[in-house]
Amino acid sequence: MSAGVDDGVVIGEGVLLDARPTSVVTRAAAAIIDVIALGLLLLGLLLLAFRVFSVAPSEDVLRIVTVVVMVLVLIVVPTTVDTLTRGRSLGKLAVGIRVVRDDGGPIRFRQAFTRALVGVLELWLAMGSVALITSLVNSQGKRLGDLAAGTYAVRVRGRVERPVVIGMPPFLAGWAHGADVARLPDGLALQVRQFLGRATGLNPGSRHALGQQLAGEVARYVAPPPPPGTHPEAFLAAVVATRRDREHAAALRIQARTAAEAEQLHRLPHGVPDPAR
Repeated sequence: MSAGVDDGVVIGEGVLLDARPTSVVTRAAAAIIDVIALGLLLLGLLLLAFRVFSVAPSEDVLRIVTVVVMVLVLIVVPTTVDTLTRGRSLGKLAVGIRVVRDDGGPIRFRQAFTRALVGVLELWLAMGSVALITSLVNSQGKRLGDLAAGTYAVRVRGRVERPVVIGMPPFLAGWAHGADVARLPDGLALQVRQFLGRATGLNPGSRHALGQQLAGEVARYVAPPPPPGTHPEAFLAAVVATRRDREHAAALRIQARTAAEAEQLHRLPHGVPDPAR
């Protein structure tokens, strides 16, 4: 894409994110704030635990309580916060960044848990040295937790844009209905969505070249190919719309099946009618 076009990702809340990785300094500032907040919480809970269990006759109780408190503060709390806020802990909120998946989507429990678990090693046991070194040598400023979870940090620009809805080109609807469209890699899917959302603002030459390049990469995941003479942007739009519609339909089927199974579980056996509620 041309340098003059904003490179961003619009997330589900309609917030525009800068798709470019944040600087190491910004991430370090966020990490320091998070570590201080968690450190104070850990210290407070440990002091409280020692006061409550100081009358215990055995030191084993204190050891167990200490381990439980450390796991709670170092893993459970960061995982819960990142999952519920979709990658915006206290430190990240303060410096205006958010952790997202490599495809630009919001992080889930798996990514949050992985980052917290690896963070115990690189942020706490290594006092941040491992995270700092990894962020400096990685092109996207990722620490080990990000590499393991498939995430990185982006800046929240503070303005809201209406998400661009990519529709199915009518003349490709018949072809798309019978085409085998595999799931695109996260990075490629992100590039295609960004390109289609900002194509009108690109330099015509860059727009044509990038469209051809992306269409060639996407064609490897589609069979049969589109009709001869199909414009690259129309082909890309058809692929994105097809994957979106099929994934939405699959999610609805799963939801309906889950609801039907739940209904079966609440029914009485042998045709006994349910009591009036």
